[in-house]
Amino acid sequence: MSLFPMFVKLQGRLVTIIGGGKIAESKIPGLLEAAACIRVIAPNVSPKIAEWIRNGQIVWWSKAFAPGDLQDTHLVIAATSSSAANHEVFLEAEAQKIWCNSVDDIENCHFYYGSIVQRGDLQIAISTNGKSPALAQRIRKELETQFGPEYALWLEWLGAARETLRATSENHELTKELLHRLASRPMFERFIEQSGNPSSGKEVV
Repeated sequence: MSLFPMFVKLQGRLVTIIGGGKIAESKIPGLLEAAACIRVIAPNVSPKIAEWIRNGQIVWWSKAFAPGDLQDTHLVIAATSSSAANHEVFLEAEAQKIWCNSVDDIENCHFYYGSIVQRGDLQIAISTNGKSPALAQRIRKELETQFGPEYALWLEWLGAARETLRATSENHELTKELLHRLASRPMFERFIEQSGNPSSGKEVV
């Protein structure tokens, strides 16, 4: 069975994490960046999670997971050190039609975390359908070399150029052609050359 790849908007949506240790902790930064509302359910939490709680970035329910704890949840992450507990969370999520990820347990997942290369708004996700996380990590490292930090700045420029063209041009086909030209490899190389020499005074286009 093939997976359906997609990027999800989680801003303002509740994500519940079951577990308060290092496994759970590792899942939180990406959710914070996505502006999700985060609830952690665990009797105890790591120092880093405790810091997020003190800062008001996440909500903590100091208890063991129980049926009914997933109310209003859009996504749930089962991140305890107990496979039995994670399976219990998955069954509850399945019953309530809630997307669930049980960390490192592909049989109890509705979705997987991809191996991610991120350069600003540019995100490249790699998935092996759970068959080889090691391969996904190797490919990620290769892509990190191919797509350096300069892509974040270039994408910001491309976004601004797109908005300007769409606001000022009534020829949609010409606009489309120009946008493809701006996103080409030669234009990227030209952008990097000129952005590295701001005193040149030259425009990229």
